[in-house]
Amino acid sequence: MVVENPLPPFLIWFAGALAIWLGVVAAVSLVGFFLGWLAVALERGPREAVARNWQMICQAFQDFVRYISGSRISGLAYLAIKESIRRRVIAVFVVFLVLLMFAGWHIDPASREPAVLYLNFVLSATTYLMLLLALFIASFSLPTDIRNRTIHTVVTKPVRASEILLGRLSGFALVATVILIGMAIVSFFFVTLGLNHRHTLTAENLQSVTEGGGETGTLTGLTSSVFGHRHRVYVDVGGQGRVEVARGHYHSLRVVGSGPDARYEIGPPEGFLLARVPIYGKLEFRDRDGLDADKGLNVGDEWTYRGYIQGASPAALIWTFEGMSPRRFPEGLPLELTLGVFRTHKGNIEKPVLGSLAVRNPRTGLYVETEIFESREFAEVPEIKRLFVPRKIVNPPSVQIIQRKKNTPEGIVLSPPPEEVRPELTQKREFDLYEDLVDNGRLEVWIRCIEPGQYFGAAQPDLYIRARDGSFVINLLKACYGIWLVTIIVLAYGITASTFLSAPVAMVATIGVLVGGLFRDFVIKLALGQTYGGGPFESLYRLVTQENVMSELEPGLGTLLLKMADVIARGFLFAVASILPPLGQFGWANWVAHGFDIPWEHVLIRTLQTFAFAIPVIVAGYFFFKSREIAE
Repeated sequence: MVVENPLPPFLIWFAGALAIWLGVVAAVSLVGFFLGWLAVALERGPREAVARNWQMICQAFQDFVRYISGSRISGLAYLAIKESIRRRVIAVFVVFLVLLMFAGWHIDPASREPAVLYLNFVLSATTYLMLLLALFIASFSLPTDIRNRTIHTVVTKPVRASEILLGRLSGFALVATVILIGMAIVSFFFVTLGLNHRHTLTAENLQSVTEGGGETGTLTGLTSSVFGHRHRVYVDVGGQGRVEVARGHYHSLRVVGSGPDARYEIGPPEGFLLARVPIYGKLEFRDRDGLDADKGLNVGDEWTYRGYIQGASPAALIWTFEGMSPRRFPEGLPLELTLGVFRTHKGNIEKPVLGSLAVRNPRTGLYVETEIFESREFAEVPEIKRLFVPRKIVNPPSVQIIQRKKNTPEGIVLSPPPEEVRPELTQKREFDLYEDLVDNGRLEVWIRCIEPGQYFGAAQPDLYIRARDGSFVINLLKACYGIWLVTIIVLAYGITASTFLSAPVAMVATIGVLVGGLFRDFVIKLALGQTYGGGPFESLYRLVTQENVMSELEPGLGTLLLKMADVIARGFLFAVASILPPLGQFGWANWVAHGFDIPWEHVLIRTLQTFAFAIPVIVAGYFFFKSREIAE
């Protein structure tokens, strides 16, 4: 699974995010205070404007902190729920059921990755329908009540504007929660039933395995074809059966009886719905001269996610892992690897490219090769290699001392230094993973390309230790919780927009926030000048004149004006991006679809982000609502 923007550890993220959030809130508050002061000053004078603004801030503090009532908020939430039911929001759930019915006809369970198709569909459909629901109920609720004058029955009661907004947000959130839970339950059964299938196996399908001209007693054969695939089956002399993995899953096999009367019972599919818990290391590159490098080679791919190393050279992909101990992995290290392959000469393109797996002690430099593996370039789906570093490594293919070389201003620095190199470490024929190769919990895993003229490419998340498997059901609930968080953000922006805009305009404004949030990362890169082709005005000029994005523009007055306009536009874009929620980062559908556990740390970060955006937006909605006559 591709992870282009990994999150930092929570404490590091929180310290930086809190500082940015406080700065943005302070800046937006100052701008809002100035605009409010300016509006009143034009009518009543500067001194009166300051007094009125300060009075409104004090009243807001009282409305949100001192005199807010949970019972009044719950009562208003109940009214919001009744309003939602009256507007037939349950139709969203009906539409979801209809979509699943038609999807059941068109999703092909015989595809290479049926679980990815099923899970991506149900989570995407759930996301879009929940966002549409939030857009409609949040944008139309308050303007409709104002137009129908039903809001007067509320504002004439002893309720505060803050309670009206929080009551509506709470009520709509509860409605969305109930519908989302229903969608999650239906999605789970839709996926499990869609992927469920059984193969059959009879004695006629099996034949003896011969080795050295004689029979070994082991039987092998193929199951029946279901959903366009079969499984290779092995049954040993003791009657124990094993089903090989095909299309990303396998089955259990139970043998009843023996001989010609044996009956073979194949269970339901396993391995489709996973929640791998990976442990990631830090990736470094070693170039063809044996020097450490921060980046790999660029083989001409526009997508620079992976860096490449040259085959048949000292180049290597090196992952450093921390915290390795026999308590965590008593039998050895289960690794999973996804590699990019680039060929400078094709030859037989069906022939795999050979690579080697090795482990190295970071302190002593002892390098032990454990396995030669095959990596294929042309696969219908990204190939995940399952490798294993055993606790006891016996008669490894290659053992040597490798010194890491780092180019510094003072010259080449070797690790370990020459005086600490111990060649006698390589004389053993059996190595213990933790005694010989792990240094204070640190271990290096090396991947090298063996064949000349070929290249291996990888990014940091492409190799990981598969620590354990979590619960798929909990993982699916985490993904649905991410959808719920986005729904809360859309509800907050929609309710705030509806406090001072008509319903259609409020919906358009909320859609603008939604689209901007999905592309927030690109807007920030554009504001910081990290995109090819310059800023927005320069890019527009290149588009119209068909100039390429890499060459410099001709110097002159026009180019100078474009650059100046871009400086101003970038400041504006950065300000806009600062108040847009990063909605593009909330989607966890790929995590669930590709079988990776969503870390609880990510869930906590996204939860804090949701409230960091929703609370100031609702407070802004309070001031907009108080400025209307209906709130007076």
